[in-house]
Amino acid sequence: MSDPRNTAHNKKVKQEKAHHPPAHPETGAANAAEMPGAAPEPVLTKLAHDQEDLQKSVTVLSKLKEMEFHSRANMETLAKLTLTIEDELKQKEFSDGIGALYSTQDGFQAKITALIETYQAKCESMKEAA
Repeated sequence: MSDPRNTAHNKKVKQEKAHHPPAHPETGAANAAEMPGAAPEPVLTKLAHDQEDLQKSVTVLSKLKEMEFHSRANMETLAKLTLTIEDELKQKEFSDGIGALYSTQDGFQAKITALIETYQAKCESMKEAA
């Protein structure tokens, strides 16, 4: 008569084989993606991807801030040119053109400032999530 412990053990082994995939034929290792303890690898990949996205987003934010800085400098230059054209050179026919450029630059300045604020908030939320 066989030992009941051996029978129970054999039954347990059969159940485990049914639930776990067989070992890879070339390496002898089981498929890590299907193993119950393999969850950290995708999590690490996601964290690395999130960090990479955060770095790229911070770079974009930096470039937007640089563009905003140059936009302010352009507005100052246009204001000085307006004074020079109207007051010193008395070339009033060009003041409308400079005024139109100033208005366009002012619109750009307002839009890029708003974009920077929202993009900066997005970067902050990405930092908190990481």
